[in-house]
Amino acid sequence: MTAITGWSMAGIAAIGAVVAGTPDRNAGTPAMQTPLEDDMGRPKPLELPKDVEAKLAGVDKAKVDFLKSGVTGRYVEKDALFDRIRKGKPEEISTYIDAMQALHAQVEYKAGRDLAAIPLNTKSPWFNAWKAKRSGALDPKRAAGPIELTRYIGGWGGGFATFAGAPVAMTPEDLKAGKVDVAIVGAPLDMGSGWRNAIDGPRAMRMTGGAAGNDMYSMINPNAALKIVDYGDIAIDQNSTERSVDHVRDMVGEIAKTGAIPIVIGGDHSLEYPNVAAAADVHGKGNVSVIHFDSHYDIGRGRVHLLDHGQPVYRVISEGHVRGSDYIQVGLRARGPDLETFGWMRNKGMRYHTMVEVEKWGWDKVMARALKEAREKAKKLWISFDVDVLDPAFMPGTGTPVPGGLTMREAQPIMRNLCAQNDIAGIDIVEVAPYLDTSYKTALNSNFLLNACLAGIAMRKKGLKPGYLNPVSVDHGLDAYYGKKN
Repeated sequence: MTAITGWSMAGIAAIGAVVAGTPDRNAGTPAMQTPLEDDMGRPKPLELPKDVEAKLAGVDKAKVDFLKSGVTGRYVEKDALFDRIRKGKPEEISTYIDAMQALHAQVEYKAGRDLAAIPLNTKSPWFNAWKAKRSGALDPKRAAGPIELTRYIGGWGGGFATFAGAPVAMTPEDLKAGKVDVAIVGAPLDMGSGWRNAIDGPRAMRMTGGAAGNDMYSMINPNAALKIVDYGDIAIDQNSTERSVDHVRDMVGEIAKTGAIPIVIGGDHSLEYPNVAAAADVHGKGNVSVIHFDSHYDIGRGRVHLLDHGQPVYRVISEGHVRGSDYIQVGLRARGPDLETFGWMRNKGMRYHTMVEVEKWGWDKVMARALKEAREKAKKLWISFDVDVLDPAFMPGTGTPVPGGLTMREAQPIMRNLCAQNDIAGIDIVEVAPYLDTSYKTALNSNFLLNACLAGIAMRKKGLKPGYLNPVSVDHGLDAYYGKKN
């Protein structure tokens, strides 16, 4: 056999056999047909004021029609356009329109001139190596089940850092044999963000305490009440979000099929698309609702790339993984959406709850409304939590911080109660970018949110009512100060 650097031909053949067992669905990459109503860039005809039309009397009709088409709105505000025409001489106006037409010819795709897709080297022997799974036959024999990686009986650490200090599982057989309730998995996708570093989110949360241990509100230790494992990291092709999301979808589905709840630690918010799609694959379309915490609406559409951290919601809804009426957003406050996008959201039946609504009505009323909406039709709930929904005072290490967000004091009980009240299909915590944080509080606070989620899941398993607070932690009980001695 001829050897190829680092790989034998037999090894390459084995990889091909492993990958061949998984259909190459490539769900993230097909050029999706965009409904006309969803095309954000579709121009609206421009009505010219009479005095502007009069100034254009000597200008070529094709140029005037170009103005009336409305595409100029991409390059100049209409009032500035009208003002320029009103003040310009005929030859200046003509040259001005020529410049916009030349610009317009450059910005849109033109077959034969522009690259429609980034080509991949299909002859590379490494083509699928990044996601090819090791065969168990290569490892020493062991009984299926979670593997404890701590070295000592007590104390903190002393072994290998894992999510919530949990044992490790490597295969679906481990999850089944261990009767695992929750599998926490890292997905360090970093291609969909602007200010990068979400790749280090899973690593930072493993290394920072807060996810393991007792929840004082319920006096439940999730690690004792639940069978929790760290399922490692999902392989990511950091040169391609589109290549990565299919594998994420397969791996999240792999967890969910065993009956364990997947908690996906990101990574950027592009991950919500494969996460929710996987939940719908396993539980059935129409059976999963989403509560999405974010300062941004993430319904970008009409962009050059089919997916980034600002477009997952559009993909989830437009591909039918979740009905618009089962998609609930909480915490919006960024400078979008505009009125047109709010209209799109309403037309799709989406329920959105902005910080403006919270300011008017308060968190209790808003979350009660959001929960009612999530339960109307679907049986299962996916919680997608972008950490930038919190105020940057609590989450400075994220790529797109927006002032005026939730406090940790608000977020922890919200997450605990959501997980206690619902049949959770899964959770993602995304956009943790620790190197953008001069302290470690972004990762630490994210872990405390994870602990609140785990405590809520444990409360539901124990049959405790949502909002339950353990009387021992509510009151010292040595008098009847609040009217009743505990």
